[in-house]
Amino acid sequence: MKLQTLIDLSQNTLTGYGPGFLEINRTRHTGAVLVAPEGEVVAWPPTSVESLTAADFEQILALRPEVVLLGTGARQRFAHPRLYASLSAARIGLEMMDTGAACRTYNILMAEGRKVLAALIPPTP
Repeated sequence: MKLQTLIDLSQNTLTGYGPGFLEINRTRHTGAVLVAPEGEVVAWPPTSVESLTAADFEQILALRPEVVLLGTGARQRFAHPRLYASLSAARIGLEMMDTGAACRTYNILMAEGRKVLAALIPPTP
């Protein structure tokens, strides 16, 4: 699904997603990624919600976002609270939603100038 037709290359915009991929600034990524409005798009190890570990959330914590949007694939799933306890302790908001919703919400928050981080697992092909 295409999300944005006009993009500002000075910010990381989610421009599409589909089975097995995410598209950021019209560049296709085939694995999970961490993406913030500025900086590099970072490859992220999880392949599913079931494969998430506390270390995956520590990687997010190191980036110090205000809010994290966890895209859980084709449908909304929930990670166990003990996995993201470090985010809660640091008062970093976490929202879990299907990846399509996370992509759309990220673009809105990014356009508002929020310090948002999208942690996205592509929908399964």
